Amino acid sequence: MSYFPEIEKVKAAALKLKEVANVTPLTYNILGSEKYAATIHFKREDLQTVRSYKIRGAFNKISSLSESEKSSGVICASAGNHAQGLAYACRKLGIRGKIYMPLPTPKQKVNQVAFFGKEWVDVVLEGDTFDDAYAAAVKYGNAKGLVFIHPFDDEKVIEGQATVGLEIIENSKKPVDILILPIGGGGLAAGVSAVFKQLSPHTKIIAVEPEGAASYSFALQQGSNAALEQIDKFVDGAAVKKIGNLNFNICRSCIDRVVTVPEGKVCSTILELYNLDAIVVEPAGALSIAALEQLGPELKGKNVVCIVSGSNNDISRTEEIRERSLLYEGLKHYFMVRFPQRAGALKEFVAEVLGPDDDIVHFEYSKKTSREKGPAIVGIELKRKEDFQPMLQRMKERQFFGEYLNENQELFNFLV
Repeated sequence: MSYFPEIEKVKAAALKLKEVANVTPLTYNILGSEKYAATIHFKREDLQTVRSYKIRGAFNKISSLSESEKSSGVICASAGNHAQGLAYACRKLGIRGKIYMPLPTPKQKVNQVAFFGKEWVDVVLEGDTFDDAYAAAVKYGNAKGLVFIHPFDDEKVIEGQATVGLEIIENSKKPVDILILPIGGGGLAAGVSAVFKQLSPHTKIIAVEPEGAASYSFALQQGSNAALEQIDKFVDGAAVKKIGNLNFNICRSCIDRVVTVPEGKVCSTILELYNLDAIVVEPAGALSIAALEQLGPELKGKNVVCIVSGSNNDISRTEEIRERSLLYEGLKHYFMVRFPQRAGALKEFVAEVLGPDDDIVHFEYSKKTSREKGPAIVGIELKRKEDFQPMLQRMKERQFFGEYLNENQELFNFLV
């Protein structure tokens, strides 16, 4: 391995960060601990200065630049959190910065970048994904002589993110048996796992990535750091087509296991954290906690730490988060329903097909007088998952059933 984060360099980064970053709390989670018969703590990087751990790597990298490099200015690409960290660092150090972000970046993150950077940064929205923004930023930076600050594939960035690991070890009252952390580009995962392998080698390290953007899992399967062709961008803080090269090599030697979680499970976890623990997280911030359920049996009796990586969530995404959660939990279903074109057909559907707790939440219908039956798009929300099959059976018996759209990906994507 050509590069591996040294503990002394990580400690040096921690000293630099004292002026800008919080030592975030390691909080006991009573609900998770009781549910899994374990001792579960959350490392609350959602409470960081810019509401994510990204300030650590960005500031450590920028503060290490020469005076001539600082005077030239810096540039980066980011899905949101790295941009905020870099913006804050630029303003703190008085360095000009240009920040490229994908067009679908939540508005809240774009606004926060402008807030943290003030007059020291310019924001450019370009491309559909992080990779698109990255290509545009590299091209512009090379043309203008700006120093590119990579969000994860950089030694100083990795060492900055690694300070999260130091804090966990220093603040945990007993040895950590299992560490669960998110992995996207790999800056946090590489830095923290390297620290644990050196200072707490008995700890089992589990990385978690979204099912729709499982770039690290794919690279492991290929045996080299290959890139995915397509990704689901929903978990924007961890949705990259390719993990960093430095990060891949470190993670491969330090991480014991990687698991993936469906985006719908991430959404359910976001809602549970808000409703039960009053914790607001972004999708990437929920990854480590979303994995607890599938890891359940191996957590029993263990001291477990989950890294909550960030809380930069746009409230305008709440309805999408709820929709994805309901679909994942099997509580929301879309159908093509074929209604007989006669008076009372809808009343019959409501009275004879739907259960007492079922609710119509979406309905599109246009009467066609030349047809015996008219199709309607109907969305139904259930109270219990087990109510689905009986409802589907009643729909078929009464000849209302046309097509189940949750399984028709093209039509379903049009609706959701």
